[in-house]
Amino acid sequence: MGRIIAIANQKGGVGKTTTSINLAASIAEMGKRVLAIDLDPQGNMTSGLGVDKNEVENTVYELMLDECSINESIQDTVVKGLRLIPSNVNLAGAEIELLGINDKEYILKTAVDYIRDDYDFIVIDCPPSLNMLTVNAMTTADTVLVPIQCEYYALEGLSQLIHTINLVQERLNPNLQMEGVVFTMYDVRTKLSNQVVENVKENLDTKIYETMIPRNIRLAEAPSYGIPINMYDSKSAGAESYRKLAKEIVGRKDL
Repeated sequence: MGRIIAIANQKGGVGKTTTSINLAASIAEMGKRVLAIDLDPQGNMTSGLGVDKNEVENTVYELMLDECSINESIQDTVVKGLRLIPSNVNLAGAEIELLGINDKEYILKTAVDYIRDDYDFIVIDCPPSLNMLTVNAMTTADTVLVPIQCEYYALEGLSQLIHTINLVQERLNPNLQMEGVVFTMYDVRTKLSNQVVENVKENLDTKIYETMIPRNIRLAEAPSYGIPINMYDSKSAGAESYRKLAKEIVGRKDL
């Protein structure tokens, strides 16, 4: 049965989508069968994996409104072994359209349960807000991975996210666990990056991944070419870091 990881942080600009794209691609590179689900209306994960978000007929929006089946919504990507349920701006209206639906918190889970056994890993890119889409991701997922940027306000909003995870655990998905925290945009040269890491370690009682994702120009460039970092510049520091993170996550025995 596939392990489902939701990648969430309601704070924008923390490397959430970059992590979703490159973690999924790095796990696929290890020979695993991976499904990526883009739950962000911006559709950046979709375009970052070489799929034209404006041309796709069936997206996660149509899936959640029961206008297509899950198999009809799954697309191939530029990465071997990595498939995708795409997203685009239509998803922004889903919150309102789901209002009258019973068990709306479980719409994604119900759909994903059909195909879960076809994949080793399912990676969900959540929107940068704590809304019904994020709740759907958390009811579907086994674990939540939180990317944290190495900057002054890193911990701001984190307690709110952890509170949401705890609420979902209590009321909707008792099996949900915290996958842990991964530091992004780490700059070894700055005192601030190191202080943030220490601060989070002191204040958070959760798994903190050893791999830190560095600030890296190549990582920032890759999405504009519609390919993940391991295809854009396989030997870059960014590619090596995401490979290391993938190995850490795949190799965990305690989840």
